[in-house]
Amino acid sequence: MPVLAQGQPLESRFDRAFGTELRSPRDFSATYDNALAQQIALIADGSQGRIGVAAVDLTTGQEIAVLGDERFPMASTSKIAIAATFLEGVDRGRWSLDSQFPMMVPVASKPFSTRVAPVRAGESYSARSLIDMMITRSNNQATDALLAAVGGPAKVNDWARRAGIQNFNLTRDIATLVRDDGEFNPASHIDIRDSSTPRDMVRLLSGIYQGQWLSASSRGVIIDAMERCRTGTRRIPALMPADVRVAHKTGSLNNTSSDIGIITMPDGRAIALAIYVTGQGTRLNREGRIANIARAIYDGYGTQSTRQWTNATYANSAGK
Repeated sequence: MPVLAQGQPLESRFDRAFGTELRSPRDFSATYDNALAQQIALIADGSQGRIGVAAVDLTTGQEIAVLGDERFPMASTSKIAIAATFLEGVDRGRWSLDSQFPMMVPVASKPFSTRVAPVRAGESYSARSLIDMMITRSNNQATDALLAAVGGPAKVNDWARRAGIQNFNLTRDIATLVRDDGEFNPASHIDIRDSSTPRDMVRLLSGIYQGQWLSASSRGVIIDAMERCRTGTRRIPALMPADVRVAHKTGSLNNTSSDIGIITMPDGRAIALAIYVTGQGTRLNREGRIANIARAIYDGYGTQSTRQWTNATYANSAGK
């Protein structure tokens, strides 16, 4: 039976956490009250691994979610919060985008041999370049450079809490996360380390996009880099029409693939979405699920009326 990271059996929470029962078609009429929510739940079938989805129209606040309050591995999607934490320091005058920091280069070590994977200082780059590398190309050494600059994972968690994002939990630097990857199978095990819920990642994206926590210039640095993201071409952007603008950040680890971002519709409306997929047999299959879910969200928000969206949100594990 799947277990939580602390070793506690999920027991009666199994179906709510892993989604195979609650997302069977016979339960849709009781669980989802509009066609789009039902369609997303069908695509996000959990029989081959957990899939979590959240999305919100930033103009109307209309929201959908499937397992939106369950924990999923963030992988490199956490890099958006790391960038935001650093940019808050820029806004406060602690450093500038021209400040230089060394890349953190991993030193070979056996998995789980130390609490923190050893690294050495490499070539130094400006913070502007490091942010660009960590978001557009998902460069781990650049990420750990900025993570070290802000003071480590605890400082990023502090930023998230002050932003009102409660279920974001960054535990390790990227070098340690990658070295020790594979300890658990995320399709059948919930590890709260380095995890977030889809709904909270959407809150994070929404706040950044709407300028709630950062200056206009710092917000622009993140959104511009996300719009130039080179990874995940088979994920959120894959099935989007040519006139849709996509700003996103991918994440990949053992048996899990994810993508979070903002899609801007032709009419100017922006949709924040987070999609976390585990299992499905192969990475290509996981990416296909992400692409199909993202396109269904785009189509659904483009056609659904406000009246149809009332109480569309998925009933989460708290019993809502």
